[in-house]
Amino acid sequence: MSDSIHPVMKRIYGARGLTRVSDLELELARLAPVSQMKGIMDAADLLLEALQDGKSILIVGDYDADGATSTALAMLALKAYGAERVSYLVPNRFDYGYGLTPELVELVASYNPGLIITVDNGISSLSGIERANDFGIPVLVTDHHLPPERLPPAAVIVNPNQPDDPFPSKHLAGVGVVFYLMAALARRLESGGWFKQQGLALPNPAQWLDLVAIGTICDLVPLDYNNRVLVAQGLRRIRAGCCRPGIRALAEVAKRALPNLVASDIGFALGPRLNAAGRLDDMGLGIECLLTGSTREAQKMAQQLDSLNQERRSIEQSMKSQADSAMAHLHLSDDGELPAGLCLYDAAWHQGVVGILASRMKTQYHRPVIAFAQGDDGMLKGSARSISGLHMRDLLAAIATRNPGLITRFGGHAMAAGLTLAEEAYPRFKQAFEREAAEQLSPEMLEEVVFTDGELPVEELNLELAVILREGGPWGQGFPEPLFEGCFDLQQQRVVGESHLKLVLSSAASSCRIDAIAFNQPPLSASDRRVWMTYRLDVNEFRGRRSAQLIVETIQSTT
Repeated sequence: MSDSIHPVMKRIYGARGLTRVSDLELELARLAPVSQMKGIMDAADLLLEALQDGKSILIVGDYDADGATSTALAMLALKAYGAERVSYLVPNRFDYGYGLTPELVELVASYNPGLIITVDNGISSLSGIERANDFGIPVLVTDHHLPPERLPPAAVIVNPNQPDDPFPSKHLAGVGVVFYLMAALARRLESGGWFKQQGLALPNPAQWLDLVAIGTICDLVPLDYNNRVLVAQGLRRIRAGCCRPGIRALAEVAKRALPNLVASDIGFALGPRLNAAGRLDDMGLGIECLLTGSTREAQKMAQQLDSLNQERRSIEQSMKSQADSAMAHLHLSDDGELPAGLCLYDAAWHQGVVGILASRMKTQYHRPVIAFAQGDDGMLKGSARSISGLHMRDLLAAIATRNPGLITRFGGHAMAAGLTLAEEAYPRFKQAFEREAAEQLSPEMLEEVVFTDGELPVEELNLELAVILREGGPWGQGFPEPLFEGCFDLQQQRVVGESHLKLVLSSAASSCRIDAIAFNQPPLSASDRRVWMTYRLDVNEFRGRRSAQLIVETIQSTT
């Protein structure tokens, strides 16, 4: 790599498999070609026909941030391309569940659409698409989830993970798939003279990369090279203020400065507020926040989303306490070990929040976790989170194969999945899940290993390197933000914000002091004088002043 790159960054990039300067060139021209994705030009032709015939187009989305950004991007692009009859529908998770179900199709049919487009769903909607075909409504599936053995009978499928698709980036989020499709459609329309015929300005699909960045980061798909290009380009637009008013408003309520926004700000601040709509209410609020061109309306909706997120946090904290209590009474093996997989259920739990609960419990116990809540008609809806080395969707498929009829529906990724089963089947499923997890996970895999980028010399704990690290991404799933380790002398500690620990540290090698913060960390013992930590070096901004700060991930006393 170039000598102009900071030595610490060279080490970090090398540990992540980047060895050439070209690995850091995140320009749009470096994206994998649109034409490589299977079915995408057929899909563009189908959309061209719908536009030419003036058909009513209905977008069926999903109720998470990826689904919301996918829906918003499809709506904005199709309208920019001249579609006059385009609308969207996101199934309420509490009434219809996930995807294009037969029940949802019954509702959709009453709108009499000429074409249905699924975004961030559809690849597993076999019965729903069959029902749409019964009504004579063609379905265009755009999705990124792993396909079942039998593909749905859609008019066209665009999914980089479908069989025989040569597209090199298999980790696109749903919004990334929609972006590629709308770029392909723009090419098709331009080559046919559509925009001139309609008197429309030639749209540039890059204008929607702000949405692509949001959805890609929030869906936790691995940031392979192609996704890093998409996210980097979207972040550039957001920082420059070239983004949707709704994104700007979400940053404001989250108290994030737009010019300094990075991927972690989206993942931990903007994303949860956008997701709160789909978890507790109707994702329509989140989509409308992204669609509106009015700053005032965007601010109003962002405030509503912020309030929903506060409510979600309260519900989550209550559920977490109940889950911790359940763990205390969990039946352990003869040697006192936890099961290899944790299955949790409480009739009072909120089905919109069980995914977050599963994630929290997975992190705490380093076990794959499935948390269930009550659905309708005696059904349970579960949200699963996995650990490295265990493919959650494949595990559910194995359970379904060995226990026919036990699981009603399931789908998802390696690290996250969802499923539905009858309430009376829960005890049998719990046993099957624990047994299957035990078969697939070795004892070593159940021991959490924290990988770091080593130690930093005390002279490197400065604002200059903190800025370089912050801007050296985008960091995220599969391309982790740099994590360091080291031993420090504890000079001061105090609790801030009810549960966070503010620290002042020093090193034996230097008299310089540095600030640190450990979130949700109880105070250390008064006798603790020296601590070993894993941490991230970040930039703290307070009253217009920027300084280096350590974000503590783990901390333990060495005295």
